[in-house]
Amino acid sequence: MKKLIVLNILFLISGFIPKFIVAQGKQYSLSLQDAIEIAKNQSPDALNSKQSFRASFWAYKSFKATNLPLLAIDATPAQYQRKISQQTDFNTGQQVFVPQQYVSSDANLSLSQSIGITGGSVFIRSGLEALYNITDTGTLASYLSTPVNIGLVQPVFKFNPYKWNRKIEPMKYSQAKQKYLEDVEQISITTTNYFFNLLNAQIELKIAFTNLSNYDTLFNIAKGRYQLGKIAENDLLLLELNFLKAQAAVENAELSLDNALFRFKSYLRIQDTIPIRLIPPSEISFFTVDPDEAVALSIAYSSTYMEFQKRLLESARDVNRARLTGRFDAELSAIVGLTKNAATLSGAYENPKDQQQIALGISIPIYDWGVARGGIKIAESQEEIVKNEVEQETIDFQRNVFLKVVQFNMQKNQVTIAAKSDTVAKKNYAVTKGRYLIGKMNSILDLNNAQIETDNSEKGYYQALQTYWRNYFELRKLTLFDFRTNRSLQFSFDDIKL
Repeated sequence: MKKLIVLNILFLISGFIPKFIVAQGKQYSLSLQDAIEIAKNQSPDALNSKQSFRASFWAYKSFKATNLPLLAIDATPAQYQRKISQQTDFNTGQQVFVPQQYVSSDANLSLSQSIGITGGSVFIRSGLEALYNITDTGTLASYLSTPVNIGLVQPVFKFNPYKWNRKIEPMKYSQAKQKYLEDVEQISITTTNYFFNLLNAQIELKIAFTNLSNYDTLFNIAKGRYQLGKIAENDLLLLELNFLKAQAAVENAELSLDNALFRFKSYLRIQDTIPIRLIPPSEISFFTVDPDEAVALSIAYSSTYMEFQKRLLESARDVNRARLTGRFDAELSAIVGLTKNAATLSGAYENPKDQQQIALGISIPIYDWGVARGGIKIAESQEEIVKNEVEQETIDFQRNVFLKVVQFNMQKNQVTIAAKSDTVAKKNYAVTKGRYLIGKMNSILDLNNAQIETDNSEKGYYQALQTYWRNYFELRKLTLFDFRTNRSLQFSFDDIKL
């Protein structure tokens, strides 16, 4: 703890970048939590998850905007035409070709609003048209105004996508928030793996150097004993072989460390070449998680369950679309308002006349050779497939959460046993090595076995630590709940910086 307090003080007073790395001489000291904070800020996964949420955020904003009133201007400022067109001579009733030359313009200001519940739309519109006929005697102007028009367009039996989108789109947005939180926890899991891979590589190199030093000492002692006839030649050769293997192990460990360091720094996007010394996360607070509570939390917060519900809604939507497509259809449209034409612009707005327009259009397919019925059956079958898949995936997901909790609850014993085994193995090797050095043990095999057990026990302890932290973050990802602090993980827009 004293070492960690000193490091924390150094973190506060240091001016180096990255923020959570502290230079000590020519190397950086880095803890697991520091690595996770760096990864959450600048790793490729962090950048991608933020962009993914931004896309979902703006998609939801666009959806909400489609349900708001739309104010628009539609205009043709000027259009000139000179042509010969076919017209009816009202005196003779015959068709004649008449030369025309005119300039026209029009503008419409409209405010429309969709009706999500019914799938229709209402609008209010105001417009003005102007026509300037160019003749040999001059220009004749004509104006047509529609000061106000109010209209309604209402499908009667058509598929209503707005009704379904009002249910699905908010669910997709909520799912995107939960998915972002899960992505953050996945970053912690990935960082933990890279962290311990590098830590194990550093430990492997330390063990390799220790073994090389030990076998160098033992081999030199053994050469003296062999000359005095105290050990057999095969023991001397075995020690020499171990010494050569230790030299090769050092080279392999150095290569593995370089590879692990490159992967670690690449994921954290650390650009400098200063070596990194990792601080093992030895401080662990053990606690027990109730499996049933974890399953309930995963149902409440996990994006996986939201995905299940979304798929069920989408399949029901597809069935509804199939049942309403290619069937009896009708659409009602109505317009009421004012209009007036005149030779002057002011006259076009004096005492306008009312106008009404009501239309009911219907479409009745008499026989489609089973096309619509086939589409319905396909959609219904697909809905049943989705229901069965969701049911099975729900069972599998709940079982996975349950097993993950059971596995996590075992970690206290696993880490304790691994730590005790490491301590016992080191003591056993020290005793065995001491007895060999003073000549009370002649068998080199016992010394080799003690060395192997020591190496494996030390690596096993750090593997147990890695399993603990990986399971801890995996449990947070599945439930979006931190059982250590007893609080749910909250989404914050400040993390995204939209």
